[in-house]
Amino acid sequence: MALIGMRDLSIRFGGPSILEGVQFFIEAGERVCLVGRNGTGKTTLMKLLAGELQPDSGELIRQKGLRVARLEQEVPRNLAGTVLEVVTLDRLEGWGNQQRAAEILSQMSLPAEADFAQLSGGMKRRVLLARALVTGPDLLLLDEPTNHLDLEAIQWLEEFLLPSAGGRGYRGTLFFVSHDRLFLDRLATRILELDRGRLTDWPGDYAAYRRRKETALEVESAQQALFDKKLAQEESWIRQGIQARRTRNEGRVRALERLRRERRARREQSGNARLQLASGELSGKRVVEVRHIQYTYAGRPLIRDFSTRIQRGDKVGVIGANGVGKSTLLRLLLGELRPDQGTVQLGTRLEVAYFDQLRSLLDENRTVIDSVGEGRQEILFNGKTRHIMSYLQDFLFSPERARSPVSVLSGGERNRLLLARLFLRPANVLVMDEPTNDLDVETLELLESLLVAYTGTLLLVSHDRAFLNNVVTSTLVFEGDGRIGEYVGGYDDWLAQRPPPAERDSVPGTGRGEEPSRSKPEPRIRERTRRLSFKEQQELALLPGRIETLETEQAHLHAAVATPEFYRRGADEVVATTRRLEELEQLLATAYERWQLLEELANA
Repeated sequence: MALIGMRDLSIRFGGPSILEGVQFFIEAGERVCLVGRNGTGKTTLMKLLAGELQPDSGELIRQKGLRVARLEQEVPRNLAGTVLEVVTLDRLEGWGNQQRAAEILSQMSLPAEADFAQLSGGMKRRVLLARALVTGPDLLLLDEPTNHLDLEAIQWLEEFLLPSAGGRGYRGTLFFVSHDRLFLDRLATRILELDRGRLTDWPGDYAAYRRRKETALEVESAQQALFDKKLAQEESWIRQGIQARRTRNEGRVRALERLRRERRARREQSGNARLQLASGELSGKRVVEVRHIQYTYAGRPLIRDFSTRIQRGDKVGVIGANGVGKSTLLRLLLGELRPDQGTVQLGTRLEVAYFDQLRSLLDENRTVIDSVGEGRQEILFNGKTRHIMSYLQDFLFSPERARSPVSVLSGGERNRLLLARLFLRPANVLVMDEPTNDLDVETLELLESLLVAYTGTLLLVSHDRAFLNNVVTSTLVFEGDGRIGEYVGGYDDWLAQRPPPAERDSVPGTGRGEEPSRSKPEPRIRERTRRLSFKEQQELALLPGRIETLETEQAHLHAAVATPEFYRRGADEVVATTRRLEELEQLLATAYERWQLLEELANA
């Protein structure tokens, strides 16, 4: 018998059904991942499984005596007390339970006597996970469990939830929602997808789901096209003149009515977010250079003897445990904090846009429209006027949702709102502190593509390993005792390049022994060369405008080529456009190379 399941279950909250005729069952030992767009009802489904909501119709079936625990997506605001008190709150008393709580706190490196209210967001999530695990539930429901966890905690969680954990980990049944693709790949044995109120079942791992889903969408699109064609033909027939109406048969009329009802009932698939960045003025070649900086907070060295140079176009990832000082490093690099020792030299023409992981820029009482438009109905984006509602629809906010207060938004919707605010600002330096939390996978992959194509400079703090692998060109890693290592590439590249465990253990603050005889290379400083001539100074001043003009034309042509209508034009126009795109690619490469050379001469 299945542990738990739903039979023909439906629920709605005023609008279209959140769940409509849902049916599925979970067997003991399965690790099922629920995927779907933000706002489709994933959390609602988990609350139904936990018994926190009741359906409008249908049946929730569960084994008698089934123990269920759920990790919520957001940290409750009313929790108080020590870590141990929060973990054992409303849990069974007894020596065995206390022992298990102590064991889990030890495994997760959680201080039992620490004040919960004073912990960071990531540490609070770890405490709530311990709270969910302490009773040893038969079914564990995890809603975005990796949000705000650092890499070490994510890796521990993966090992804990896998059956191979040697008896010390969780051995029950798992039902979880996650946007972390590596986490999902490692854990899921089956995928459930929630889309437009319907639930579909996809056996196998995430990669298999993506392949089969793409095929299913192609089939659905083809079937809908045939349906719409038939409906259009019948509508044309019914609108014919008097003679045709005299000969029509009632059976065909009734069939047309059925087609109309079916078309009205169809729920279209939500479109993809259309993410674009407002382009800023090109910055100088050097964005920031730091030499031998140190920074101490509350008597603890957060950053010790760190030097680096970040140049235009670099995409730098920052990796480290929660509370180690990643946000402090960003503020030092941006000149918002002064180091205790060392120097920070910022480049020229910097326009910085900052994504805040704590969402402190959002006013809970304001509507989505006001949070972005500041009372304006028209906004200026990339030099063009747009209606605020049209802009918000690019971020998947319907008109109804756009008029809602921030307080009712889900975590993913809040992140999309922050992105909408952020991308409205022209910027050549983009600073993103944990931007992937709560985003659905489709939006996450779109953001990924946008950042890869971004021509400015990116500073990215993230615990999303796949995101780091796909976006950044180098990583800064907090390695203990304020030391920061610098590595080429993303997360996997860091794993391959980092020192062996014996060397890492000898670094002060990370293990035993003395610091290895490794010295961090100084940032490369180019030797002074000749100065620019007057003619070259004029050329340098004009190059940013020239590059912007070329990029604008390139973006316009790319947008045209991406539409189906483009290929209905004449062959000559298609060929000419393709050739112009190739020519623009070469012109831009030459212009950037020339600009870089002149910038270096100007800064020499």
